[in-house]
Amino acid sequence: MSDTAPDLTRFSINQMTVKQLSLPELTAVCRELGVGNVGLWREPVQAYGVEAAAKLVRDAGLTVTTLCRGGFLTAVDADERARALSDNRRAVDEAASLGTDTLVLVSGGLPPGDRDLRAARERIADALAELGPYAERHGVRLAIEPLHPMYASDRCVVSTLTQALDLAERFPAHQVGVTVDTYHIWWDDRAPEQIARAGAGGRIHTFQLADWTTPLPEGVLNGRGQIGDGAIDMREWQGYVEAAGYTGAIEVELFNEGLWARDGREVLAETAQRFAAHVDLAGSGE
Repeated sequence: MSDTAPDLTRFSINQMTVKQLSLPELTAVCRELGVGNVGLWREPVQAYGVEAAAKLVRDAGLTVTTLCRGGFLTAVDADERARALSDNRRAVDEAASLGTDTLVLVSGGLPPGDRDLRAARERIADALAELGPYAERHGVRLAIEPLHPMYASDRCVVSTLTQALDLAERFPAHQVGVTVDTYHIWWDDRAPEQIARAGAGGRIHTFQLADWTTPLPEGVLNGRGQIGDGAIDMREWQGYVEAAGYTGAIEVELFNEGLWARDGREVLAETAQRFAAHVDLAGSGE
């Protein structure tokens, strides 16, 4: 690294951003670049082995900021709901084993043939009533992530921070809070006041960055832009969460086919540089 190495104290690289790197490769590149925080995903962790992954990141001196993801809690069928609850309890166990206190939840879309968004959100609340106390016993917080409304039908019926907080506030803050992700909320003119609401209640459990670039790719899901390439003012949103009291790690989570086709070390180094360029670390509470 150069003499002008960026301040990466609060930077966390979400594993999905560089999913082309194996877990050992990711930890090695993090050590090389001076990155001390990672957000992990369940599928590659499970493939490597949860306990082995926990040892790997621990031995590398890395802090696991979040585990993605739990959720998908909207099924109507009783057997499907039971399976979802069981899987989420496993996700809590995995988060605890990895040493992170935050499990990100993508709540789930509408079941096939269903059109009742309100009922789907109520089923999420019912599930949280069971999962919140279980997570608390394992030292893990559940962080509901609202996704952009374009995902409401198939992936997440929770589309705004308002909706996420309306669910979270039924439970203690040390059990259930929210994920603030710029990609999903930047369009919402109520989001700043809802960030303040979340901060007042101690419910901002993680803060994630991704940019919005157009045109969106076919399929949309893998269209999160590299920081600085799109329409979102990252410092503005950082200002909102920090005014609300958030001082934790800031994850960069990018789903992007173009980035995945490149060398993973190069992408991680670029992402760290973009983070330093577009996040106001001097003005933060660190």
